[in-house]
Amino acid sequence: MLQIGTILHPTDFSPRSAEAFEIACSLARDYGARLIVLNVLVPPVAPSGTDVAIPAFPLEDEKHAAQERMRQLQPAVANVPVEYQVKEGDPAAVILQVAEQAGCDLIVMGTHGRTGLARLLMGSVSEQVVRKGPCPVLTIKTPHPDEPPAE
Repeated sequence: MLQIGTILHPTDFSPRSAEAFEIACSLARDYGARLIVLNVLVPPVAPSGTDVAIPAFPLEDEKHAAQERMRQLQPAVANVPVEYQVKEGDPAAVILQVAEQAGCDLIVMGTHGRTGLARLLMGSVSEQVVRKGPCPVLTIKTPHPDEPPAE
């Protein structure tokens, strides 16, 4: 049986992330695991007039707003130790780094389920995490409010 002591839940505060958060909390309760909730801010990039983008200074307001939103994410279940982190960088790379450094046994994250051109243009953070993750990854895809229910 899989031993789960630490669960990582990356969030972008979307409805799909909220669903994944609830599942991560339930798993943490059932396994007696600690839960790390992570939000990754993508640093703004300033145009440089050349082919190389120069990173702009991080926006402290965005970081403060993310920390405030993190405080509002509280498990609906009791006795789940939660640690909140806000980091900056490439989302997939930061998620993988935190999972490795914290010795995570499971990553639980929402996915937008993009396909075709949207996936090609925007990439998929969850796909990169699944492919390169140091531990099992549980992706949660819930129907988008605009999507009709499957029949």
